[in-house]
Order: sequence, then C-alpha cells, then structure tokens
Amino acid sequence: MDAEHPPISERPDILLTTALPAWDMEPLEAAFTVHKVYEAADKAAFLAEVGPHIRAIATGGGTGASADLINALPALEIITVYGVGIDAVDLAAARARGIRVTNTPDVLTDDVADLAVGMTLALLRKIPEGDAYVRSGAWGQDGPMGLVTRLSGKKAGIAGFGRIGEAIARRLAGFDMEIGYYNRSSKPDIPYPAFATPADLAAWCDVLVVAVAGGAGTTEIIDWEVLEALGPEGWLVNISRGTTVDEGALIELLEKGAIAGAALDVFLNEPHVDPRFAALSNVLLMPHHASATVETRQAMGQLMRDNLTAHFAGKPLPTPVL
Repeated sequence: MDAEHPPISERPDILLTTALPAWDMEPLEAAFTVHKVYEAADKAAFLAEVGPHIRAIATGGGTGASADLINALPALEIITVYGVGIDAVDLAAARARGIRVTNTPDVLTDDVADLAVGMTLALLRKIPEGDAYVRSGAWGQDGPMGLVTRLSGKKAGIAGFGRIGEAIARRLAGFDMEIGYYNRSSKPDIPYPAFATPADLAAWCDVLVVAVAGGAGTTEIIDWEVLEALGPEGWLVNISRGTTVDEGALIELLEKGAIAGAALDVFLNEPHVDPRFAALSNVLLMPHHASATVETRQAMGQLMRDNLTAHFAGKPLPTPVL
C-alpha cells in the first residue's frame, strides 16, 4: 500500500467543521478519515457517534473550536486552524487537556495587507462610486463626478503591528505616507513612532488601519473615544476582526459625519451585517475577503495539512500556537 495513502483503518479520524475547496478536500480525504460535522442535521448525535474516535479538528478561523466541542472529543490531540485568527478556539480548554493548536500565519500576510491598502485607496478615492457613476450614465448626463480625497502624503496609523501591520506599513510608505503605530508590546527596531494608546494614534493620523489580533484582549479596542479622536476628517479601515471596533459607536459617528468614512472587511455579526451600514454613503464594505485569493487559500490548506501530517508522524509542528 502506498505510504501516502494508508488503508482507511490506519488513517487518523479528524473532524472537519467547515467546508473546504476541492483542492484541500481531496488530499485531506486521501490521508485522513474525515468526518464533516457541518453537514450533520443533528450535530449532537453526530458527535456522540464519531466523537470517541476523533483525534484532530480541522477548522476555520471564524468557526474555531469551543470548549463544548473540545470536551466532546475525548481522544482529541490537535486543533488545526485554517486561518491566522485563533480567537474562536478555546485555548484554555485546549491547554487544560494538553491539546496542540496550530494556525496558518505568514501565508496570508501579503494578501491581507494588499486588501487593506486597496480598501484604503478605494475609500478615499471613491473608486466604487466612480465605477457606478460611469455604469449609470451619470457621467454623460451630469458631467464630471465630484472631487475626492488624496491618499499620498497623509498620516497612516496602524493599530496592531504584527506581521500584517508591518506589511501594511511597508505598502503605505510607498504612497509617501507618514507611518505611526500602536502595539501592545514594544517594537524597538521599528523606525516609526509608537503611540501609547489607540486614542493617541487616532488623534495623530488621517487614516487608522486596524490590524490587531482578535480575542478578549482586543474587544472594542477601537471604542467611542478612539473614533472621536480620529475626527471628522479621519478614516477608519478594519481588516482585523469585527469585535475589535465598537460597531454601534462607529455607525452613529458615521451617520453624524463625525468621522469621514470607513472601509470594513469584518463585522460584529458577520455574515449578518448591521443593515444600517448599507444605508451609509461613506463606507466601503467587503465580505471578510482579505485572504480570499486562490494562491493564499491553497497555501493555507497545505500548511494546515502539513501540521496534521507532522503531528501524526511525531515531528515538530510547522506553526504551533500551543
């Protein structure tokens, strides 16, 4: 028997919590016995049946793994996250059982940073409105579209200066923007000014890009105070998590024109986005799409499988979290 394709009885049982592209499913099912909980009509009954055999969870960053799910799987050894965010995984429950956790960092950094820059430019230059203006025939009927706002030369504040924050900074520096940042831990080797609080950063910058990790420690880190400090000529771009921004405050301030506008790839209750956003003309909305390129998703799937393969082979994990 091919070593890469052992008999079904020798393949570790894994629980898949979310659908994956065919290019991931085929090699995953070739190497493992895959149980698709997301297809089960009665998930509790499904877990009661397969749970005792499950040795790994393969899950998405938004789906994660709750304490209840972890505790329903007595043989669980590892949780692999298809994504960089681990805020939806109950790390305390995993740690208590000695369960390993991995994610897929780095492979999505460039795409997330690219979209952050793209949304920033589209927001200030009103690219979606320009496209609609031409398509509607308004250009020929009403004359030139109204003036927009320059991006080059403005101050960009980046809240969260990890891999993604740094990649965003490099790109925005190419627009001759002045860069400042806020980060929970110091970055002594970074050549940009650090600000003590997100509010201090917001008061300084023209464009505030939110790139902090999700989780309890960053819930509503961009609150009313920060948004007010950004001011009526300031712009917000969020490619982190919907939980990191006080969404109610953001909507109210956008409605009042107390901030100039916002570009959002993430939302508090996605995919069920607050309908008030759709009524606003000063927002640009994306469907949590920052890492959604063919190249990155293929790399994410490969890295997830690499972590599973390494674990069951007794080798070091490529990208461990726990």
